[in-house]
Amino acid sequence: MDHERPDPDQILSRLREEEEHEARAKLKIFFGASAGVGKTYAMLVEAHERRRAGVDVVVGLIESHGRRETEALLEGLDVLPRRSLEYRGVRLQEFDLDAALSRRPALILLDELAHTNVPESRHRKRWQDVEELLAAGIEVYTTLNVQHIESLVDLVSEITGITMRETVPDAMLERADEIELVDLPPDDLLQRLREGKVYVPERAEWATENFFRKGNLIALRELALRQTAQRVDAQMEFYRRTKGIAAPWGVRERILVCVGEPAQGVRLVRAARRLAAALKADWIVLHVETPVQLSQPRVARDYVVDVLGFAAELGAETAVPSGLSVRDEILAFARERNVSRIVMGRSRHPRWREALGGSLASSLMRATDLDVWVLGEEQEGGAALQPAPAPRGTPVSWRAWAGTLLVVALCTLVAALMQRSFDLSNLAMIYLVGVVVSAVAFGRGPAIAAAMLGVAVFDFCFVPPRFTFRVTDTQYLVTFGVMLLVAGVIGTLTALLREQLEGARLRERRTAALYRLSHELAALAGAREVLGAAVDRIGEVFGGRVAVLLPDDHGRVGVAVGDGSLFGGGEHERAVAQWTFDNAQPSGLGTQTLPAARGLYHPLAGSETILGVMALRPADPQRLRDPDRLRLLQTFASQTALALERCQLAEAAERARTQAEAERTRNALLSSVSHDLRTPLAAITGAASSLRDDAGRLSEPTRRELAETISDEAQRLNRLIGDLLDMTRLESGALRARKAWHSLEEVVGAALVRLEPSLGDRPVQLAIPDDLPLVPLDDVLFEQVVGNLVENAHKYAPEGQPIEISAGLEDGRLRFEVADRGPGLVPGEEQRVFEKFYRGPATTGQPGVGLGLTICRGIVEAHGGRIEAANRPEGGARFTVWLPLEGEPPAIEREPLDPARAETL
Repeated sequence: MDHERPDPDQILSRLREEEEHEARAKLKIFFGASAGVGKTYAMLVEAHERRRAGVDVVVGLIESHGRRETEALLEGLDVLPRRSLEYRGVRLQEFDLDAALSRRPALILLDELAHTNVPESRHRKRWQDVEELLAAGIEVYTTLNVQHIESLVDLVSEITGITMRETVPDAMLERADEIELVDLPPDDLLQRLREGKVYVPERAEWATENFFRKGNLIALRELALRQTAQRVDAQMEFYRRTKGIAAPWGVRERILVCVGEPAQGVRLVRAARRLAAALKADWIVLHVETPVQLSQPRVARDYVVDVLGFAAELGAETAVPSGLSVRDEILAFARERNVSRIVMGRSRHPRWREALGGSLASSLMRATDLDVWVLGEEQEGGAALQPAPAPRGTPVSWRAWAGTLLVVALCTLVAALMQRSFDLSNLAMIYLVGVVVSAVAFGRGPAIAAAMLGVAVFDFCFVPPRFTFRVTDTQYLVTFGVMLLVAGVIGTLTALLREQLEGARLRERRTAALYRLSHELAALAGAREVLGAAVDRIGEVFGGRVAVLLPDDHGRVGVAVGDGSLFGGGEHERAVAQWTFDNAQPSGLGTQTLPAARGLYHPLAGSETILGVMALRPADPQRLRDPDRLRLLQTFASQTALALERCQLAEAAERARTQAEAERTRNALLSSVSHDLRTPLAAITGAASSLRDDAGRLSEPTRRELAETISDEAQRLNRLIGDLLDMTRLESGALRARKAWHSLEEVVGAALVRLEPSLGDRPVQLAIPDDLPLVPLDDVLFEQVVGNLVENAHKYAPEGQPIEISAGLEDGRLRFEVADRGPGLVPGEEQRVFEKFYRGPATTGQPGVGLGLTICRGIVEAHGGRIEAANRPEGGARFTVWLPLEGEPPAIEREPLDPARAETL
């Protein structure tokens, strides 16, 4: 009887799963091997029963194919009108999903789940309509043939020679709450076909000669039965899980083969294979790894690996759980996998040992109601593997025996020093301490030896008559017996705890290594960084040289990260790595495929494709024969593959985002500049053609005006092209600020001189302190910032209103401002004005591409500064540039600004 306390988390999980299952809308599939078996008829019969029970039943769509008995069952049911759609000039009748959602019945009937809807429909497939109905809380009855299941399409094509175009994903079957198999023997189905109860006579004749051959129907019937059995088995497992039923239900044969003693491995696997074939059952080969077995000789552990590989070749599933009790692990695995029979070999332990401690088989039979089959000895020739000798325990080095002798000698010395002050019973305790020390330090064998030797030395040195093995007082015989028994038990338990501690330490080290790898992979973003961390961690844990091979454009793998000398120039190793990539299977050292290779090659499997190959050449090849190490390596490879796939998906998403951004920028650029480029070109073209065609009739002022128009529009066009080129330099990262010490006053003056023709009579007010020191900036680029800000202010400020330019030092930074008295910025748009192609409100009517302020921001940021936009309290907009001041400016004598020039400005 199991007295273990139930896990509260498992109970909560079961309750939550059962609650979610009960709350969702139910899906029932009437399942058959082919058309004509009566799925629609059975669905309508059950619909009438549900209607009589008071359920609101609606027929969404039923395909009767002219069958009178099917059409008769539609009477009395509420039928939803179909939706008429036109496709390629033909009116088609389809299921009206919106009408069904609006009507919202409790149960709706929807025939032919694999049907493809008309292209104008909301969903491409009818099963997608069913998903939306279920999501809306409407129960659905539907029909499906086995040949329409997605995973069986290729198999059905091989059987019938016909490829199904309309398919349903397997997930829909897994989603179904109930599957009812509607079955009909092939002969009866063919008779119905000949009677015209499946198709019209013309189509029935074609179907009999092609799809509806008896062999095809038998094969499809078996497929349908198997699919139904699998789904029913999944439902049973769900019921057992939600109800917390731990005891296996043997409704389906599943054999568990327990491989313990290596000498029986091959024979036991072969016998189990024959038994599974006879019972048509799944079979699992299990080996429980205990701390005691971890300390066995390597040859025995290597042989277990070979036996498991041999079982996998014969088609078995293999498992290697680890634990302290072989019996408990077997029972837990059997309950988890719903095993019906347990098969094991006959124990080779001596009978006296079984009489004292019992056998594993008898212990299992007492603990479970499952059938436990014990196979006897059987001689078979032609073994694929030569049986390994049964392990005789852990080899103990001479140092352990010497240490045991030293411990007993020290105990004797301590007892000799204490014998004058303590009784003999107290001296015996000293030897028990020695047994514990031997068990902890050297293991079980030395602990037993220390117990026996301690009793003998205690008798010889301290029990009268001393220095003989004769005992005058018979009560000491009881003392010796109890002392030997207690010492043996203490030594055995202490050694067992030591072995368990070693096993726990081993598992903790491997878990910690996996945690560190997962943590490092999660923190890294680049593919090379991820692979580099994986290579370093795997090399640290397994020892040896590690590399990751990735495919090129032609599918040939090459070393991307890691030790490139791992192959040593050998083409054979590269061929093994390529085989691993092409076949998605491990190969090389420690596997059953190409085992002569010097390294182990494991595929890095992503969710859809093989991403690469993990190559490992260990310093000690024998370490890879440990199944636990192989599982750990597989886990490392899986974690690496997931991290690599994450990086590749992130890079693909970034490329897609960049491409979309570039496309958006291109479209915005074309739409923004098409008019702005066309306007000056049209003006230039018109003025030039007038000068060409009417040169003799035009007056001098008119010709000069046309020439000025050509010049002005050409300059405008030049500025547009310049802005586009500057924007291209900014986005490509080619813009670099070459800072030098410059006078801000001179840079501003140069910009204003360049803008004099366009500013006209616009007043410009300068407020730059005379004692402003030189500032570090790129004079050419910053002159463009000043020009763009002044031009922007000139566009939006009313005619005659001044443009205000000021500068100063604040908190060790240069503050440069350009302000106007125009309409100001739209509230909330202070940051958007620096975006590409952003323009002010359409009511301003000001021309421009919307790149000037964007270029200003790029140049300012290239200087390490920032630019801000805000509205002035008294009206208008203010643009403020902040530039960092680094270093000490050189001392120069400043010249005052020419009054005549200042007056001009």
